[in-house]
Amino acid sequence: MPSSSFPADKEIAKILAERIDIRRESVGIVVGTIGPHGRSIVAHGKFGANDPRKVDGNTVYEIGSITKGFTGLLLADMVASGEVGLDDPLAKYMPEGVTVPERAGKSITLADLATHHSGLPSLPDDLEPPDTLNPYAAYTTEQLYRFLSRYQLPRDIGADFEYSNTGFGLLGHALARHAGVDYETLVTQRITNPLGMSSTAITLSAELAGRMATGHNGDLQPVPNWDLPAIAGAGALRSSANDLLNLLAMALSTEKSPLTDAVAAASVKRKPVNDDTQVGLAWMVTETSSGDIVWHSGGTGGFTSFIGFHPGSRTGVVVLSNSDAGVNDIGMHLLNRDIPLTEPKPKPVEALIDPRLLDGHVGQYQLAPKMVFDITRDGDKLFAQLTDQPRFRLFPEGGHRFFYKDVEAAITFAPARAGPSPSLTLHQFGHDISAPRVTD
Repeated sequence: MPSSSFPADKEIAKILAERIDIRRESVGIVVGTIGPHGRSIVAHGKFGANDPRKVDGNTVYEIGSITKGFTGLLLADMVASGEVGLDDPLAKYMPEGVTVPERAGKSITLADLATHHSGLPSLPDDLEPPDTLNPYAAYTTEQLYRFLSRYQLPRDIGADFEYSNTGFGLLGHALARHAGVDYETLVTQRITNPLGMSSTAITLSAELAGRMATGHNGDLQPVPNWDLPAIAGAGALRSSANDLLNLLAMALSTEKSPLTDAVAAASVKRKPVNDDTQVGLAWMVTETSSGDIVWHSGGTGGFTSFIGFHPGSRTGVVVLSNSDAGVNDIGMHLLNRDIPLTEPKPKPVEALIDPRLLDGHVGQYQLAPKMVFDITRDGDKLFAQLTDQPRFRLFPEGGHRFFYKDVEAAITFAPARAGPSPSLTLHQFGHDISAPRVTD
């Protein structure tokens, strides 16, 4: 019979030890569980590669797109109180002079944004980060407005699921504008203060900053934190396992709250994502052998996270990690042990290639209007330097693909029948961005 009861804490500790000590996929992971057994925290590892403090239930992590779950709860709560409507057009909550794209006579609604069916892209197409290690920090609300006013939807509204950070950033912004406060204040007033979540914030006090873990890339090198001022509702929150267990306690109705009904509304299946998963208001609902699991995950440049609950068994899980290696499988496995843990992901291995082939990749490639890749050769080594960024060596992986060791990224050069590569594709943060060769 499929099991949704938790393994013993010592079994969870073994999973974390394997991820950190053997597979070297993270530096510090914290797991929080809640259910009929009460609450439990299991932690392994440390704050950072250069910070030996042990992580625990009060350690603060970036939670990335789990922020979207908070935005979905805000929407559900504001709908329940009559402040906004799911079918309200986004345009109703935008300032004068900002145009929201329409298609086939249909307007983008708040529900379209909350279910990733707005037709808006994952990221604005004018995102040109001056610092790729903190890619959203310099993007402004004014830029978001300009993007929205000129963008043309490539498909009908409501037609297809397309995961959209843009859409959720706009949803959080719209709700905050309507409430007359900024997004962080709205979350504080409606969710974190009522639930006693004092370690959940965007702007960290000195005390919270002192409990903030360091993020790491795939090579477990420290990386900067992310800032998302214009699209905060898509991924800007930081939190701890203990705080997120407070949220799960409310979601499982073990501790009554005015937000309990909001969780129920946000968990209603509304639109298909794939064969076994539908999306509610931000929250994903996946059918499993032991019943539905309601969940969301998060990832930034140096952190990954998971939160989920199993209404049938009244159990919930939080997993927080200070590296960019995914932890969804841990969370889903703990909620239903029929769902297997993933096998280790092999690290790219440097391949032997003829150094003469490197010449065809040398040149400049336009990644964005003000961002150019300068690919150079020094002997039998290939290097890449992005505008205003350090130069990094590229290591051949095989074929036309090269990987970085200094950052979690790879580059694939488009093959040419004759002459140099006509373009390259940057693979980073789950995105594939093409850059054509700059001609003389």
